[in-house]
Amino acid sequence: MNLKDCHNFSDFRILAKKKLPSPIFHYIDGAADDEITYNRNTSAFNDVDLVPNVLRGVENVDLSTTIFGKKIDLPFYCSPTALQRLFHYDGERAVGKAAQKFNTMFGVSALATVSVEEISSLIDTPKMFQFYFHKDRGLNDSCLERAKAANFDVMALTVDTITGGNRERDLRTGFTSPPKLTISSLFSFATKPMWGINYLTKGKFELPHLQDFVKEGTSTNSSIGNYFSTMLDQSMNWNDAEKLCSKWGGHFALKGIMSVEDAKKAVDIGCTGIMVSNHGGRQLDGSRSPFDQLAEIVDAVGDKIDVICEGGFQRGTHMLKALSLGAKACAGGRLYLYALAAAGQAGVERALGQYKAELERDMKLMGCTKISDLNRNNLRFRYT
Repeated sequence: MNLKDCHNFSDFRILAKKKLPSPIFHYIDGAADDEITYNRNTSAFNDVDLVPNVLRGVENVDLSTTIFGKKIDLPFYCSPTALQRLFHYDGERAVGKAAQKFNTMFGVSALATVSVEEISSLIDTPKMFQFYFHKDRGLNDSCLERAKAANFDVMALTVDTITGGNRERDLRTGFTSPPKLTISSLFSFATKPMWGINYLTKGKFELPHLQDFVKEGTSTNSSIGNYFSTMLDQSMNWNDAEKLCSKWGGHFALKGIMSVEDAKKAVDIGCTGIMVSNHGGRQLDGSRSPFDQLAEIVDAVGDKIDVICEGGFQRGTHMLKALSLGAKACAGGRLYLYALAAAGQAGVERALGQYKAELERDMKLMGCTKISDLNRNNLRFRYT
């Protein structure tokens, strides 16, 4: 199977599995506990049917939307994800360049393997920095100041990782950052020699935003779950978020909002957007999917801040349903990470291009020519 054989989300996943050692693949692929929420994130879309209109003159379709004051050409963007250098040696560079080609937003994690300074020098597409609130206040200040100096457009504080989720696949495979060989994983690494060659020869694995402050995850092996549980500040509260918002002084979002109560508080502290998200099902298993929660959150705050639905998207029709409920945009990590692992920048470009083509085709079939044409009259819920 090659890149030209990848026609959808599942194809990219299959090719990624062929390219990556087992611990690395399952880090992307896995989630918390029994992975019920992870699976629900996508299956939720199947409980809603689309109701198309016809004879609407749909020759020209405009997929653009505006989020955080920035117009982007697609109603979806690449969510920030950690450790991308492990999935492909170009890591965040590849994703950022692909996002720029399609003029959509690109998110960079505090646990990124390429610095905000380098990303800013490479691309001028709208950029989001994902902030993790560490116990080390010097680290927090450094991340904020570096992202501000690099002219990032949005700061997104992740609020759903107050402790690490129980990612049992990582426990079984022994996944850590940086990766380490174990007796159980040795065979998997040995059977993916190109990954190992690229990892060792294409530049040193680094976490440039962290390494001057912490050893864990940079020079000392650590699982992501353990990192969240030990390095992040579990006393973080709404006052901390409000102070960070004020200190940033620009577009500010909370990533990981799932309740109406919290969405309203986000407005109160000065946020300009929220990501309705459960961290890809990787934190609290048994929680609702973002799509299941979207309507009530949009009804509560959608006229005050940008509400973004994040997670579970595998098809253009999934995005249509979220946009019809009132999301200003859609976002996800796995929707491009498998493609990154499969073929680097070319893979991400192919994936984004396919989602764009699906959306254009599906919009025409729905009888819509612009995102604002989508509304709840387009939907019927099978279960109420």
